[in-house]
Amino acid sequence: MTSTHAFWLAGRQATGEETFDVTSPWDGRLVGTVSVPTDAQVEEAVAAAHAVLDEFAATPAHVRAAALDHVSKRLVERTEEIAQLISAENGKPLKWARGEVGRAVSVFRFAAEEARRFNGGEAQRLDTDLGGQGRLALTRRFPKGVVLGIAPFNFPLNLCAHKIAPAIAAGAPIILKPAPATPLSGLIIGDLLAETELPAGSWSILPVANDKMPALVQDERLPVISFTGSEKVGYAIMDSVPRKHCTLELGGNGAAVVLADWASDEDLDRAANRIATFSNYQGGQSCISVQRVIADASVYDRLLPRIVAAVEAQVTGDPGDDKTDVGPLVDENAAKRVETWVQEAVDAGAQLLTGGKRDGASYAPTVLAEVPSDVTISCEEVFGPVLTVQKADGEAAAFAAVNDSKYGLQAGVFTHDLQTAFRAHRALEVGGVVIGDVPSYRADQMPYGGVKQSGVGREGVRFAMEDYTYERVLVLTGIDL
Repeated sequence: MTSTHAFWLAGRQATGEETFDVTSPWDGRLVGTVSVPTDAQVEEAVAAAHAVLDEFAATPAHVRAAALDHVSKRLVERTEEIAQLISAENGKPLKWARGEVGRAVSVFRFAAEEARRFNGGEAQRLDTDLGGQGRLALTRRFPKGVVLGIAPFNFPLNLCAHKIAPAIAAGAPIILKPAPATPLSGLIIGDLLAETELPAGSWSILPVANDKMPALVQDERLPVISFTGSEKVGYAIMDSVPRKHCTLELGGNGAAVVLADWASDEDLDRAANRIATFSNYQGGQSCISVQRVIADASVYDRLLPRIVAAVEAQVTGDPGDDKTDVGPLVDENAAKRVETWVQEAVDAGAQLLTGGKRDGASYAPTVLAEVPSDVTISCEEVFGPVLTVQKADGEAAAFAAVNDSKYGLQAGVFTHDLQTAFRAHRALEVGGVVIGDVPSYRADQMPYGGVKQSGVGREGVRFAMEDYTYERVLVLTGIDL
């Protein structure tokens, strides 16, 4: 894992003049050295993608589908190798890294399926008015242009897959920028795409520095931007290019609501275990990890000790150990930020029930209660293994507490009642409501995205394809209908 990694320029491997090191957040060891494209090479990749736009859009669906199927199958074959790489560069425990590879396998498979059925144009009779007699409209979708995909560090393989696979399925060339902290997993996708027959120039994977991004964002040859990352950066991108199409998948502070009817010992044990697992998986570095628990007053006193016990049962340590549940954060600065936010909450009166300790880049799984509403950890996305628990008097108060946030990505509601489920779906200001589970559930084919400050647009393969394309109508005249 310590060799120098080339990048992918217009479908071929290339190296630049400079390199940077990727190190493990767990023990600081060198994982790999990555070559950085020069400005001229970035220009070459963009020019190649722009030049191949029409050719790629016209590529037969079976060619694009076959390439996507190939990547899916090759990911399966290399699962353990790639999982080890994800764990090394990201600090993600192996159990979660293997799951991430499995999800990327599905993303490319879903994309292959969608490539075969996408764009089956709808026929619309226009003779519903006299002026449309003998006319028929056919609607098809065409790429808006080259996609600039910007991926984050927390799912370094699967969130790259969520940029690349829908673009290829829709026939849109893509320039992918993986996160500087975790570029190696994204570059692996290039290894597999290079084994296919996709047109040269239809894809590039460029590990450029963040300070090089403004020029790419402003480039008129890249009219579609798909960004996953922080709220601050995402909206800065959108504000800088108001005439471009931007899909932004940003932050959240996911809430899990436990209502009064979820009251048996079995119910509460399940809720506590799911909450503990998914407030800490990926080190809490997931946009839909559980950050807030809002429990009905009737179950709060029985639920809280169960949550604390389940959190304390999480196994922390070496991400390379199959038994580890919680590894380090992406770097020590991230852990220090979490430490500062927790201390601020405790100083303001919050009860620290477990955790609250940092060791380098690792932060112990933490539970806080009675957290003041105005401290940072109540208002912002913690992106770490920290959970707050609060009491609510009834369903309406619980739903209001969920909505009392600038974010709106996903929420989980533990209830057995179907009517309550539909009320939650109507009332909660989020992009997704998960009934009977935590907000951390995501199926990669479903529409995924948020409202308010959690972003705009939707991912999920078919929904991303729709974001990358637009409808064009063909009107046929003189048709005997």
